[in-house]
Amino acid sequence: MKQIFFATKNKGKLHSISTHLAKYNIEVIQKPLEIPELRSDDLAEIARRKVRYAFEHIKAPVMVIDAGFYIHALGGFPRAYVNFALKTIGITGILKLAQGIDRACAFRHYIAFVDKHLPEPRLFRSDVEGMLAEKPRGEMRDYLWSELSLIFIPEGKAKTMAEMTPSEYLAWREELHENSHVAQFARWLSESNLLPNSDI
Repeated sequence: MKQIFFATKNKGKLHSISTHLAKYNIEVIQKPLEIPELRSDDLAEIARRKVRYAFEHIKAPVMVIDAGFYIHALGGFPRAYVNFALKTIGITGILKLAQGIDRACAFRHYIAFVDKHLPEPRLFRSDVEGMLAEKPRGEMRDYLWSELSLIFIPEGKAKTMAEMTPSEYLAWREELHENSHVAQFARWLSESNLLPNSDI
């Protein structure tokens, strides 16, 4: 089985990634590395810099995930500054800003991976479109990444991510999986000649 380090402290991200990569015979090993928060509107560049930082400290094949949240009618706010927005105004403040406007929004995800065989990090991106709920709905669970799950209704669904039962959430993730950043990464890693377990 191939092995890869995942630099994260987020249990929801770890659960999601581990579950999906296991299908490709890839074992994910958590490294709860403290990575400095980087200020930039460019989510791809943030992911690149984070994975380089992680590789310098772990010195083994490593991946990071970075996500942005984009409310289209607010010029994309909060974009890459999700953590800052949640810490300062929270989901209540985000909903106040969205009053009276088009509530279309999207998550953007990047996986960045690097090891000693790659001159530059490899990036894999996917977007998930949806709508903002009028108020927080549902309850947080270990596999959910952030409180945005309480207010994000995926496209084609009636429930927020946090309202979905575990089985409904899993089924929805499976619907997305074929073209997701995780699937892109897993297929690339499986088909490549990289053998991360030989470096760990």
